[in-house]
Amino acid sequence: MLNPFPDLLWLGFFAPTVLRLAAAAVLLTGAYAHYKTKGPNSTAMAAAHALVGGMLFLGWYTQYAALLGIAGIVAGYLLPKSLFKAEPLPWTTSLLLFAIFLSLLVSGAGAFAFDLPL
Repeated sequence: MLNPFPDLLWLGFFAPTVLRLAAAAVLLTGAYAHYKTKGPNSTAMAAAHALVGGMLFLGWYTQYAALLGIAGIVAGYLLPKSLFKAEPLPWTTSLLLFAIFLSLLVSGAGAFAFDLPL
């Protein structure tokens, strides 16, 4: 089947950028939510979310940030829920973030990033 908009294919390099910024927005919002709750592990969770979200926002070591995000999602479902005082993300949001992280792991940072494509 022919592509209905072949003139837009040159924008494909910006697709990982959109994914990266969307995941960063979710993580930085989660960092703020963890920061506002004063639970026992809220400071560490806020720092972890802010670190990965900041790395994704800047495009700095994006593939490492994607691996950390995948590890965080898996750990969030394997660790007991009593460790977390902030409201966890819905499973659908976690599934979408997992897919975004896998895509960023494979595709890289995209445009406007500090990572250099090899």
